[in-house]
Amino acid sequence: MTNQVFIDTSAFYALMDGSDQFHQQAGRHWLEMVEEGIQLSTNNYIIVESLALLQSRLGFEAADLWYRDILGVVDLLRVEEPAHQMGYELWLSLGRRKLSLVDCISFVTMRSNKIELFFGFDKHFEEQGFVPFDQ
Repeated sequence: MTNQVFIDTSAFYALMDGSDQFHQQAGRHWLEMVEEGIQLSTNNYIIVESLALLQSRLGFEAADLWYRDILGVVDLLRVEEPAHQMGYELWLSLGRRKLSLVDCISFVTMRSNKIELFFGFDKHFEEQGFVPFDQ
């Protein structure tokens, strides 16, 4: 297993919203990963999804703060057309399970970069065989 963790929108949101049920857990895991020097990664689809969610629920300032401060220590994995298409095809095949296109593209991103660990609170990652950071 690599020393790399993929971060999902659910983790980013929990970090920013003090009233989120996972806020304290997210904060502990975030500090642990940063202190241990773990390579943190996400993709550009997660960034767009997270910005929209944060702006909608917590306001523009919170979204901007997240973008400027939190993302500063996260590596960006750009989704190119082939990965987008593979994610779309996965989404079509699994669509009845209420997975989002962003989730499916994230699964493709993780597999293509050989990332097994994820930081997030979305059960779909485990269902796809990925391992939560805290295990």
